[in-house]
Amino acid sequence: MAARPIWKGQLRLSLVSIPVEMYSATKSGARISFRQIHEPTGKPVRYQKIVPGVGPVDAGDIMKGFEYEKDRYLLIDPDDVDEIKLETKKTLELIQFVDACEISPLYFDKPYYLVPTDELAEDAYRVVRDALRSTKMVGLGQVTMRGKEYLAAVKPCGDGLLLETLHYAEEIRNADPVFSGIEDETSDKDLLEVATSLIKRKTGTFKAESFKDNYGEALRDLIARKTKSKTTKRVDTQDTESSDEGDNVIDLMSALKQSLEKTEKKGKSSRSGKSSSKASASSGKKSA
Repeated sequence: MAARPIWKGQLRLSLVSIPVEMYSATKSGARISFRQIHEPTGKPVRYQKIVPGVGPVDAGDIMKGFEYEKDRYLLIDPDDVDEIKLETKKTLELIQFVDACEISPLYFDKPYYLVPTDELAEDAYRVVRDALRSTKMVGLGQVTMRGKEYLAAVKPCGDGLLLETLHYAEEIRNADPVFSGIEDETSDKDLLEVATSLIKRKTGTFKAESFKDNYGEALRDLIARKTKSKTTKRVDTQDTESSDEGDNVIDLMSALKQSLEKTEKKGKSSRSGKSSSKASASSGKKSA
């Protein structure tokens, strides 16, 4: 598999530990993405970490801040956070099994493929897969990755296992206030019958490939037409990094020269002011 694993560790079922790797099941590159370009200069727009009144800051000077009171933060070193020892950083233990239908779709977050790291791990891996398949159960556990501990559901997927991260209960917003304005009345019988008939007529097997990203297709068509058009503006961002650094040096040099010129002008004006005052004073003495 060409992709890099997001997580490596042990899938544990009781006393059995299986070395596994986790890969993202979705492709971020499948969707069209744009980058912001500054039209007058043709350079990419960057996002810097800036402190008000200070300007850009180094990443090494940034701490994690926890707001314990309004506008008051407790500063925590990122290294202290990284040193937190959790078994789930390296082990995903299946501690409970539930029927797949028991988990509301509201809780599902993101899918990942879970695969054995080598041939030696495949036998135990297949046993867990087949056991989940035959019982039609989903295994629940927790796994830590990218600085967060996730609730995870593991279930069979084709020849392998699919891991789906789940939201914790406290992450789900209560729907009652959102739906409170909807009156709880019985639907009209005739209208309900028509709607039910439409649903039955359009019922079928789910096939993801039957649905297309129409907006994405429209964007691709737009890009194709703009590419062919000679009137479409084009910019070259090559060597932007080095040229930006050079611009910074030039801007700094220009600012220093301007400051120096201003200082020299002030010095000359002050000297000329002193000399004129001396001349007037001496002429005053002579007249006296």
